[in-house]
Amino acid sequence: MQIAKLHYISQGDSPEAHLENIQKACTYGAELVQLRLKNYPEEIVLKTAEQAREITAHFQTRLIINDHYKIAKAVKADGVHLGKTDTCPTEAREYLGKWYLIGTTANTLEDCENLITKNVDYIGLGPFRFTKTKANLSPILGMEGYQAILDTLKSSTPIIAIGGINENDIPDLLNTGVHGIAMSGAITQDFNNISNINKLLGASATQEQRHTF
Repeated sequence: MQIAKLHYISQGDSPEAHLENIQKACTYGAELVQLRLKNYPEEIVLKTAEQAREITAHFQTRLIINDHYKIAKAVKADGVHLGKTDTCPTEAREYLGKWYLIGTTANTLEDCENLITKNVDYIGLGPFRFTKTKANLSPILGMEGYQAILDTLKSSTPIIAIGGINENDIPDLLNTGVHGIAMSGAITQDFNNISNINKLLGASATQEQRHTF
């Protein structure tokens, strides 16, 4: 399964706000969205994931669920994204089977090499720069960090850059060899940015459809 070059990671101060932002991201042409609901009870995550699946199915947008691999299967999402302290990808793979995407978080070359042996579908490598989206942030990589890791890694596993990225960073990041980028804040502030970002990434810009939420 091909990995989208732009991953929109949902933001919002309530589950409803996350859904509204996912709807907007789909409307403006995002090919993949990740529902990232932190510090909510599992039943709220499940209910929100069900609604997110309805929205994304309407737009034929891929849906990734952060952390909760069992919920990903329950709502028939396209996959799961596992953080460094979440379930082992091998365990998630046994539960999900081969048709689900499994993405993981990495901060170092060693992280990447370890994850590649677990046959993950993509690696979210970061953070590129400081971001308020994440608590307990790992060391900042910057452009040089990506270059050093990718020069050594030489793997076919797609690497997705993440962490405080804005549009101006994209050309230089692509030159390091990353497959694509994950963005949260820069898109949530203005969903119009998606078509431009898709162009910069050379991603297939999905036909824009305007729907009101």
